[in-house]
Amino acid sequence: MIWPWVLGGVALAVAAAPAIAEAMRMPVTTRRRSEAPGEIAELPGGATHYRWTGSDGDPVAVCIHGLSTPSYVFAATERSLARLGYRVLTYDLYGRGYSERARGAQGVDFFLRQLRELLRDQAVTGPLTVLGYSMGGQIAAAFAAEEASRVEALILIAPAGLVPAEKTESGWLWRAPLIGGWLTRVLGGIALRRELIENRSTPTVIPDFEDRQAAETRTRGYLPALLSSRRHLLAHASHGDHVRIRDHGTRVLAIWGAEDPVIPLAAMGKLASLNPRARHEQIAGAGHNLLQTHPAQVAEALRTFLAP
Repeated sequence: MIWPWVLGGVALAVAAAPAIAEAMRMPVTTRRRSEAPGEIAELPGGATHYRWTGSDGDPVAVCIHGLSTPSYVFAATERSLARLGYRVLTYDLYGRGYSERARGAQGVDFFLRQLRELLRDQAVTGPLTVLGYSMGGQIAAAFAAEEASRVEALILIAPAGLVPAEKTESGWLWRAPLIGGWLTRVLGGIALRRELIENRSTPTVIPDFEDRQAAETRTRGYLPALLSSRRHLLAHASHGDHVRIRDHGTRVLAIWGAEDPVIPLAAMGKLASLNPRARHEQIAGAGHNLLQTHPAQVAEALRTFLAP
């Protein structure tokens, strides 16, 4: 009978679909990295794209981006920090932008290793101001908790790790144990691009923000990186890190979007309970993309917190 052969062929095609979909996406080649607007550090864990803004000799501020948007999300923020007298280091997390599609479970240790290797490569040994946005806020908090003696100030912008992120239409793709991985690799890009269209904003500093994000979904290794980070980092709370930060007495500023559909304002209350010393700034009318849509208000919050 032909049916067993047909069913076998269908099963084989289904099983091979994730690998085929990934193979069809654009790889991040050495030549492509050579065209990056910055530099490439060949770290033990893999090539990392980074950029310095500001003057040599100024105190160092490190900016850590979130789950899905590479370091260009700090286009306005790095300029604001430089005007405040900081030398600003931004970089692409593994799996995003021009950085390596490094192997391994993308939990907190995975990203802390990349950050420490980059700081070592760049000979950054003095005190730091660390700024983390969204998932980057969770990484920044972990770094500040473990490297308390190095961190003078911690700035969290719509940080993850305090309360569960709000569910999106495609959220079930990430949570389903087996089929979630298949759907993410095969259809995740389509789902994310649809969300970008439906939630299109009017950014003031990155006019082609949604187009650049859509291009990421067509890059090899990006969707598996998002899936791994969701499962190995964002699925876990960082409450203990904030308690250690509180106990050390590190200065903390948290900036929130009042209309954020991803990180609910309940996270602000949770941080306040874990670290009553933390300072909070809430930006009216801002959503999760507040770095692009409300750069002036973010800049003013940074100036008020950091100015001597």
